[in-house]
Amino acid sequence: MAKPAPKKNVFEFLELPREMPRRIPLALRRDGDWGELYGRFNDEAARHQAGRCLDCGNPYCSWKCPLHNYIPNWLELAREDRVHEAATLCHETNPLPEICGRVCPQDRLCEGSCTLDDGFGAVTIGAVEKYIVDRAVADGWRPDLSRVVATGQRVAVIGAGPAGLSCADRLARAGIEAVVHDRYEQIGGLLQFGIPSFKLDKSVVQTRREILEGMGVRFRLGVEVGRDLSLDALLDEYDAVFLGLGSYRYTDGGLPGQDLAGVLPALPFLVQNGRVVGGVQPQGRPIAGWEDRIELPDLKGRRVVVLGGGDTGMDCVRSAIRLGAAEVTCAYRRDEANMPGSAREVGNAREEGVRFLFNRQPLELVGRDGRVNGVRVVETRMGAPDANGRQRAEPVEGSESTLAADVVIIAFGFRPDAPDWLAAHGIELEDDGRIRTSGERGAHPYQTAHPRVFAGGDAVRGADLVVTAAFEGREAAGGIARLLRNGGGRRLPVPEADIAAA
Repeated sequence: MAKPAPKKNVFEFLELPREMPRRIPLALRRDGDWGELYGRFNDEAARHQAGRCLDCGNPYCSWKCPLHNYIPNWLELAREDRVHEAATLCHETNPLPEICGRVCPQDRLCEGSCTLDDGFGAVTIGAVEKYIVDRAVADGWRPDLSRVVATGQRVAVIGAGPAGLSCADRLARAGIEAVVHDRYEQIGGLLQFGIPSFKLDKSVVQTRREILEGMGVRFRLGVEVGRDLSLDALLDEYDAVFLGLGSYRYTDGGLPGQDLAGVLPALPFLVQNGRVVGGVQPQGRPIAGWEDRIELPDLKGRRVVVLGGGDTGMDCVRSAIRLGAAEVTCAYRRDEANMPGSAREVGNAREEGVRFLFNRQPLELVGRDGRVNGVRVVETRMGAPDANGRQRAEPVEGSESTLAADVVIIAFGFRPDAPDWLAAHGIELEDDGRIRTSGERGAHPYQTAHPRVFAGGDAVRGADLVVTAAFEGREAAGGIARLLRNGGGRRLPVPEADIAAA
């Protein structure tokens, strides 16, 4: 018989400080340890940290989360040691909770909106979410689909990143068979290759694959639509198609000297390093648009400069530390307050020895004998806000200088690169190349101009967070299910009302 949960102490937040799980010691990180930085709570620590939640009635944490997770509810279940119920509730809104618990910038989202964040220390929501799902899965918990009735309908999902995996999860729960196609040799997209293992151990992605396969989701890997099979063939074989194509074309900034040896784009650097660390041999062809199998330079004893202040930049600087670089510098054109990356990631990078140079705008990459040896920069000051409300970085005349560098990694961000075959099916794009959809509102969320093709994630929104991609995949699956319930699959004509709603 289960032991009853202790009575809720509403003042626990006063008696217990905010704590994170133990971290890998700094010396090991500098010595090349690629294990997840943060460990896991034990049962007692998880119950205590979950018990700090005020259950404040208007949960700002849930509202700030793009998935609107039932955070106070599953925190209370964790406090009561009802972990399997907590895991079930986590999955009610989030198809990838153990992944979001690891990689979400909680300091900008749920924890940053926690009532206790003002003076008492926010509840460690992400770490408890990770604990709940990891422990439940280790105990044998799996999603209960015993009441799901198979519809006989099938959907092709293109892309096994967070948007595609989330869509497949929700389709399976609706009794619709999902077959996920991906050009990589393993599932996860950038979860597998782009996010370093010190943030997300790859066994977590493998476990999620096993869970999805147990739900009936099938994977066809090493297959690229447009090369190995056509969208026409998928539309003939499946009732609908979901596009989770991601955002892979990097923004290079057009800097002179980018063709020098020792200059690397961030994403191929992270992808190839992820393969090396994980012992994965690439299969099939490289991704169209850029060569993702670059030869990684030896960073031991080298001076590395990373250009860009987002989370990808933080992944690059922290990877360079683990690869033995003698000096790692992050140069960013705005000040720290305007930095787009997670403050927690910046703090971890600082602790690991990364030097930050704010208000430095790169002008040119300089070199000698065909190899980069520096970055010419100009100091900036923060000016008036731009169209997005962010302060512009304005160059300061006469403040140019050169940063010494043996390797330069460009991490200015990524943009969608829609394949040519979309246009042949009437799928429309926004002016900046993003796939145009109906958005989250309307009869069929995230439906494209083709009534049986849906899309979500970075290819629709632009490069963004894992959690926003999960949201769009989840919502698109609901739109697909509604379309198919109304007879809009390949076997029946699409009703005029459904076409108009798109």
